[in-house]
Amino acid sequence: MRIDAHQHYWTIKRNDYGWITPELPVLYRDFLPEHLRPHLRNHGLDGSILVQAAPTIEETDFILQLADGNDTVLGVVGWLNLFDPNHRLHYERFRRHPKFVGFRIMIQDMPDASRLLEPSFVQALRLYESEDVPVDLLVVSRQLPHAVKLLEQVPHLRAVIDHIAKPRVKDAEREPWLSHMTALSRMPNVYCKLSGMVTEADHSRWRREDFMPYIRQVLELFGPERVMFGSDWPVCLLAADYDEVMDVLASGLPDNWGEEERARLFGLNAQQFYKLKQGRCGDDRGR
Repeated sequence: MRIDAHQHYWTIKRNDYGWITPELPVLYRDFLPEHLRPHLRNHGLDGSILVQAAPTIEETDFILQLADGNDTVLGVVGWLNLFDPNHRLHYERFRRHPKFVGFRIMIQDMPDASRLLEPSFVQALRLYESEDVPVDLLVVSRQLPHAVKLLEQVPHLRAVIDHIAKPRVKDAEREPWLSHMTALSRMPNVYCKLSGMVTEADHSRWRREDFMPYIRQVLELFGPERVMFGSDWPVCLLAADYDEVMDVLASGLPDNWGEEERARLFGLNAQQFYKLKQGRCGDDRGR
């Protein structure tokens, strides 16, 4: 199974997406499964993991509804607010949907990432840790110290770091990003998505070489067993089209990687992490 492990859909009229404004014309329109399908087909991908793009329960309901009628949506990562005492009620409702595979914590949007370490938040996450629920972490490089401390308190959490934790590629940032990613890689249940890199570079003047150190370092730290390809489409369109995103990652792969390692990066690891059934692709028999 070949999988794009990170992409989004939205319709502007829903008004969930405060960050998408007319000042971002390339994104200020609807993006739906029929728009992604040609890209999946062109690259031999069976489908994708559809990830929430707004911090609302209603948006998760919306993308779960989209998944109902689209066989290319292999799984949906929704949104939960673990500071909300009702987070469990929302989770129980979401989990009844056959394509719901986990939720994402939007640390990126937190003015104070130290709140991750509040006892109520840690206790809530430990509940999902005990149930082996997949959790995406959207975090930027400056927030990594708090993310590391959080994951040290939930050492068995099935977690994946989105967008390689958004180092400042435009500024060629290496440290302290690399040290924090090294700490995360030592946690055996933590994966990393090679996604969202192009939008951290200069949108109009990036070169493939800008991303090579980051790709190689992530692959070295997490190994072929704990990395996933994600396009971050359509957000990637701010800096690159789908083909260019694929080309950037492919050009950074080690020369000694064979079919097995590439198969893991481009699908098998996502299938394992999100607990997808083989039958979910194509005719969607796994529902």
